[in-house]
Amino acid sequence: MSKNKKKDQKVDDDTVENETEVESAILTDEDESKEEDSLAELDPVKVLEKSLLEAKDELAEQKDNYIRLQAETDNFKKRLSRDKQDSIQYANERLLKELISIVDNFERALEDSSEDTKSLKDGLEMILKQFNSFLEKEKVEPIKAVGEKFDPEIHEVLSSEESDDHEENTIVSQFTKGYTINNRVLRPSQVIISKKPAPESKEGSNHESEEDSDKEDNPTD
Repeated sequence: MSKNKKKDQKVDDDTVENETEVESAILTDEDESKEEDSLAELDPVKVLEKSLLEAKDELAEQKDNYIRLQAETDNFKKRLSRDKQDSIQYANERLLKELISIVDNFERALEDSSEDTKSLKDGLEMILKQFNSFLEKEKVEPIKAVGEKFDPEIHEVLSSEESDDHEENTIVSQFTKGYTINNRVLRPSQVIISKKPAPESKEGSNHESEEDSDKEDNPTD
């Protein structure tokens, strides 16, 4: 065998020997790691320390998620608030444009130099009609009152008066008209309701009638 072949064989033997040592070292490290894990599993303190580290990592991750979620929620609330303000402002602009045209008619009626009362009345009736049309378009409707039974949900009592012509708690007159918007009370009607006459009033009235009858039967000079 030549010298070169001997050298090559020696190199190969050294390489195999090194690889064997590396594999042996890796196996040794793995065995040591497994041994440490086994010892850790047997040691309650090690188990608690490991669990604590895992819990800390999970808590940190949850905290980051919470911070991101809170930031997204705050941004959403801000956008929602801006959208709501824009919607309200737009709605107010539309209503104000409607009212401006009614104000225009008021000004024209006041600027009219005519002294004709009928002309003024016709102008006011036209403005009132325009107002009612505006309210109707906005789903604002008047509340029925006079002749209706008192309803505390839509009526507000200002006073009561005795009446023989109405059932008790019947609305006999209205002081201020009430309105609803989309079937919700915008303003209750302020009303006066009926009540039964007091018994004393009837007895007094009968007594006075008897006295008047006696005077007619027995006139005096």
